[in-house]
Amino acid sequence: MKELEIKSGGRVISKIFAGAGISEVVDCFEGTETVYIVCDRKVESLAGSIASSINASGINHSGTLHVAGIMPVEVSEDLKTMETVLRINDRLLEMNADRNSFLLAVGGGITTDMAGFAASIYKRGIRFAFVPTTLLAQVDAAIGGKNGVNFHSYKNMLGVIRQPEFTYLSPQPLETLSMRDFISGEAELLKTFIIENNLESDNYVSAVRVFSAIHESSDISESIRTHSAKLQELIFAAASVKAGIVSRDQYEKGERRKLNLGHTFAHAVEWMAHSGLSEQDISHGEAVAIGIIQAAKLSEKAGLAEQGLAAGLEEDFKKCGLPVDLPFPLDSLAGAMAKDKKAEGGKIHFILIKCIGSVMIYDLAVEDAVRILDRK
Repeated sequence: MKELEIKSGGRVISKIFAGAGISEVVDCFEGTETVYIVCDRKVESLAGSIASSINASGINHSGTLHVAGIMPVEVSEDLKTMETVLRINDRLLEMNADRNSFLLAVGGGITTDMAGFAASIYKRGIRFAFVPTTLLAQVDAAIGGKNGVNFHSYKNMLGVIRQPEFTYLSPQPLETLSMRDFISGEAELLKTFIIENNLESDNYVSAVRVFSAIHESSDISESIRTHSAKLQELIFAAASVKAGIVSRDQYEKGERRKLNLGHTFAHAVEWMAHSGLSEQDISHGEAVAIGIIQAAKLSEKAGLAEQGLAAGLEEDFKKCGLPVDLPFPLDSLAGAMAKDKKAEGGKIHFILIKCIGSVMIYDLAVEDAVRILDRK
């Protein structure tokens, strides 16, 4: 099992483990724990398998383990709210979870975001960990300690930064994903390598090749199994990039802002899609893909990137099955972008692309960004 550490102030604040199968989760715990599992109802059977594995073992290398309860929850962007977080806390209270209890979240990014937030406020904070089951969660949402919920259709407006004890990554759960759910995670992985790319192995190019092959397959589960070793390598590489950035800037005062590449546009697109003003169904990963293309276009028009960057990214994204076109007029997104939680002093920290593997923070007022993008 591979291991990464996220550090702050010279001490380890979270660990990332990567293994082949779900049964290895038991080896991630470091002591005696009474565990409560929160899971997306869609992966309830997987959560049950993890619980059975823990209880059958009864002990890891350093302590006694026991799963005291499983809490399935309905998961969607519309249900990513304080009400759902409070229901998780209600269940913990009903099951007599105390301050020494351990909450394990099994599911995608919405599940880990809500469970991490619930654990952070229950009895002023209990420990928690994640077993992300989607590609998007494995390379982004479940790493770094951001936990929160949506508020009035604005993405992740309420929340905290608090690190999980560990995050366990495995390609095994990805075999259960639909093609659309898998593709939704591709954008976050490609985003990571646009920010920081290994020039020797060229992770960005490798990811495009693998994703293109999976997208062309008629059997996604079989294709994921076929490419499992390469996927595990790419997921671990993306996790390493994010772990390094978070270690250097846990509270997003500087470098960590780069991880928001494409997200200002993406969150505005999502707000439009979920605010009742539109009936379009757009996932977070799809919105991020669209947002990255807009960031590339803005980078070109601001004179920070060579012409052709956006067209090249569009071609790569299409090969992977990702959307690239804005589903709403740019002007209609301006209001939502202005309310972005990253806005400060009337400006937004846009993340612009100089080239694959190199991005920069570029402060702009929303109206200036729209004006630049509207240039012919």
